[in-house]
Amino acid sequence: MADVIGTPPRHFVAGERLSFARFVFCVIAIAKLLLIEAAHADSQAYDRDDALLESQSAIGNALGDYRFHGVGGEEFYLDTLSGKPYLVSLVFTSCHHICPAVTKHIDAASRAARDVLGDDSFEIITIGFDTANDTPEAMQSFARQQGINAANWQFLSASPETIAALSEDLGFLYFPSPRGFDHLNQVSVIDRQGAVYSQVYGVRFELPALVEPLKQLVFNRPESAGHPFSGLVDRVRLFCTVFNPATGRYETDNSLFIQTAVGLMIVLSVAIYLLREANRARRT
Repeated sequence: MADVIGTPPRHFVAGERLSFARFVFCVIAIAKLLLIEAAHADSQAYDRDDALLESQSAIGNALGDYRFHGVGGEEFYLDTLSGKPYLVSLVFTSCHHICPAVTKHIDAASRAARDVLGDDSFEIITIGFDTANDTPEAMQSFARQQGINAANWQFLSASPETIAALSEDLGFLYFPSPRGFDHLNQVSVIDRQGAVYSQVYGVRFELPALVEPLKQLVFNRPESAGHPFSGLVDRVRLFCTVFNPATGRYETDNSLFIQTAVGLMIVLSVAIYLLREANRARRT
């Protein structure tokens, strides 16, 4: 039967559809190649060894008194933490695995640290470095998803300029990638003067990596200077607070107290004996 006038032949329509399908396939293939090239370029931009070197070189850097915004939009300045050690962790809220895992591990480690150092011994701040998305509302949602609602833990947002300057102070490198961002999993320990004291790395770092530098900062309190008894107590706590691998927690090692007491008794006994002998020799 002849084709109806004005209607293309069936073989022509099928060929046109086939050509269009090939065109769509080529477009998809080109897009995939571009994505692969972009991913390759990003992976070359991030080098873990370079990131680690940059991070370590930041130790001793003083942090600027930058302006941030809390989850309620209120202004927050790092200077408000002056005189107390604190931890800094940088995340991006669209991260669905690594950043939440690191944040939850910081929570567990900080709880163990506060058990031996004191509830008010240090502060924690988590900062969103993806400034286009890490708004105060996003940071609040991120904190809620990790189950964190601690008074001594701030979740902060900042401007691109602030994040760039802070990242340089902390030695924190990050690069866009198909996964969001490539960056070192880093927690910075900041001393009482606002300078980088040490860096802690990894998704699930060992507890002593975080607690040991905090212990040194907390028990080296300036308020105990000039007060021999307070200074002695802090030094005893510094040496007697030890990590127990069997329990995975920090504990007070009472054996050091006992050894110290026995040593003092021996010294005192020897001193008394020598004093008596000296008095006896003087009388004779």
